[in-house]
Amino acid sequence: MSIFESNPALRWAVPTVTAVALVGGSVAVGGLRAIAGSGLPDRTAAQLLVDVQKARLDGLSGTVVQRSDFGLPDLPVAGASGGTGSSSLTSLLSGTHTMRVWFAGPDKARMALLGTLGESDVIRNGQDVWVWASQDKTAKHYLLPAHDATGKSAAIPGRSGMPTPTDLPTSPQAAAERALAAITPSTKVTTSGTATVAGRSVYELVLEPKDATSLVDQVRVAIDGERHVPLRVQVFAKKVTDPVFEVAFNAVDFARPDAEQFTFKPPPGTTVTDSKVPSPQLPAAGSKTNTVAPQPNAAAMPKVVGTGWTSVLVAKIPAPAASASGSAGASGTPGATADKSIAQLMKFVALLPKVSGRWGSGHLVAGTAFSVLLTDDGRLVIGAVTPEGLYAALAGS
Repeated sequence: MSIFESNPALRWAVPTVTAVALVGGSVAVGGLRAIAGSGLPDRTAAQLLVDVQKARLDGLSGTVVQRSDFGLPDLPVAGASGGTGSSSLTSLLSGTHTMRVWFAGPDKARMALLGTLGESDVIRNGQDVWVWASQDKTAKHYLLPAHDATGKSAAIPGRSGMPTPTDLPTSPQAAAERALAAITPSTKVTTSGTATVAGRSVYELVLEPKDATSLVDQVRVAIDGERHVPLRVQVFAKKVTDPVFEVAFNAVDFARPDAEQFTFKPPPGTTVTDSKVPSPQLPAAGSKTNTVAPQPNAAAMPKVVGTGWTSVLVAKIPAPAASASGSAGASGTPGATADKSIAQLMKFVALLPKVSGRWGSGHLVAGTAFSVLLTDDGRLVIGAVTPEGLYAALAGS
């Protein structure tokens, strides 16, 4: 089975990497060959990209360690917990975390985040997706849409309803996919010889942004010399010696895991919540009805300014709902939790350095790999660029 046949909604947990469009003539691929070592033949950067594209993977299991230190202060979020040793999925934003992963096809994948006091698992088995937190004794069960008559999965609109523990990749494959997708004419691509990861010989592919406003110095992708799948991804910032982000296998087995690894039975005392991911409502055959679901206000939708390494996300932070006695949004509801998070965030923001420019004014967090700006008119601006990159994006948005 090709590693491209994975479910996009679970890319963070499934060992996949996409490099189909990365070997075109517009890509600045260096001619440097990987130095022969550890029994591996010489390979150019372009050859390594093709190797990854053609990789096949029928099964995998192993232990992954993720380390994150973006130089950003902890942001207060209602209901979230984290830090090194935490088994909360929200904790992946910082610190060091250990995960176990299993993969046996596009519809069989599992990731277990191991913490000091428990673990959190996301398990995909066919149409069933489970999100289990042992410490909280809770399990959420999602039922994906059934296959249609053609044998293809029904489309899932956006990512609504799908478990999304974090936007940070939690496997080297997912991290490599994001890094390789950023290859543009503004990227220098070379190799740096061979290394050893999880006891296996690997080639190292090096991606270096050319744009001066990028805070990223380079991304190093370690590619298994035999299986051609990424086993480690490291992100280095320009002013920091150690990686600001790293996700790597420290043990890996390419045998297909047993089916029982993807069968989840809630332990006694677990509170189970069931939810079905809706299928898109398509007009019936012959129907002349063109009614579509109402779309969000375009002005309120997040947008990306720029491309590649200097992309900047600009989003509008919703104002907390006005509190009123007896109104909707009682304590404990998703709306109330969101309002509390926003209120906590605004108190924290007031303590940050004040900045201003032609774009307006706001408060800035300058990290080692990311800059974050919250404007006084409620816009959140974030990117792996210098503060000047954020200001330029605001001016052009």
